Amino acid sequence: MKIIALTLIIFVILSTSFPAPIKAADTGDSGNVGAACDATQLQPCLSAITGGGQPSGSCCAKLKEQQPCLCGFAKNPAFAQYISSPNSRKVLTACGVAYPTC
Repeated sequence: MKIIALTLIIFVILSTSFPAPIKAADTGDSGNVGAACDATQLQPCLSAITGGGQPSGSCCAKLKEQQPCLCGFAKNPAFAQYISSPNSRKVLTACGVAYPTC
């Protein structure tokens, strides 16, 4: 029961921390702007990051989509603890996403 409550609290924090998505940095080569940075898109990864389990396919897809935003999330005090956690590193590795070097 405590895990469900903790997961719900974390979800509420994540969903209210970014009220409006922001754009990732311009890629430079074709003038296209990257994906919208929205931490709530990483909700499928929440159980793997907080519980240490295997990430789902949807988690990996969202991580790859939000990869340009990970440095911004790591610099945000609301998300820094999740990005820098050992479980987060395991999830990134399992999904084939490089850990951000900011």
